[in-house]
Amino acid sequence: MQKQTLISLALTSLLTLTSINSYAEVTANMAANSNYYWRGVTQSADQAAISGGIDYSNDTGFYAGGWASNIDFGPTTRASYELDLYAGFSQSIGEITYDVGYLYYAYPDADTSIDMGELYGSLSWQWLTGKVSYLTHAQSDSSASEDMLYLELNASFEILNATELAFHLGHSSGDTINDWYGEKTYLDYSVSIAKDGFSLGLVQTNLTDDDLKVFVGYSLDFKL
Repeated sequence: MQKQTLISLALTSLLTLTSINSYAEVTANMAANSNYYWRGVTQSADQAAISGGIDYSNDTGFYAGGWASNIDFGPTTRASYELDLYAGFSQSIGEITYDVGYLYYAYPDADTSIDMGELYGSLSWQWLTGKVSYLTHAQSDSSASEDMLYLELNASFEILNATELAFHLGHSSGDTINDWYGEKTYLDYSVSIAKDGFSLGLVQTNLTDDDLKVFVGYSLDFKL
């Protein structure tokens, strides 16, 4: 009941903000992907994923939104979908753009408590972005002490015919990583190209026995 109340309050707040700010912008997104990877690891049992979300922003730099996708964690944890709720603030100072916020990962129909929340902050300059995410709480039956730090570096370039080429490198560490994968730290890396909503990429981690994976997808963004 508490989990559902939190989700309802967050969505109600988002709708309220949208109605009282005439200068606000509301956008939505939909996507279909061959797999759902989170920090290099499948969240859909290597099956296709359908996702969608809604975002609110205004000219102060404040933004908030929600996003959902089907998931499959296998027989150990039964859950059919993930719902992410987030809010933050982003502004530019010269050529530097900063972004700070909070992200809550909810799994409303999970058979055990696995919700998580994390604080994040990023700095962007032209084609390069560095980001830090730190787990503030995790509901887990496996450990009384939970923490996770994720560091990432992303670069994107526009190449021929408005095609985007993107590179990603991420580093995960902490007790939560050890609970999930039996390793204290791991790296994930990917490269992708995207044009007109279509994307194609490669992703891999240095976790034991992990292979190079290919993913394809299509996404659509639109204003409401």
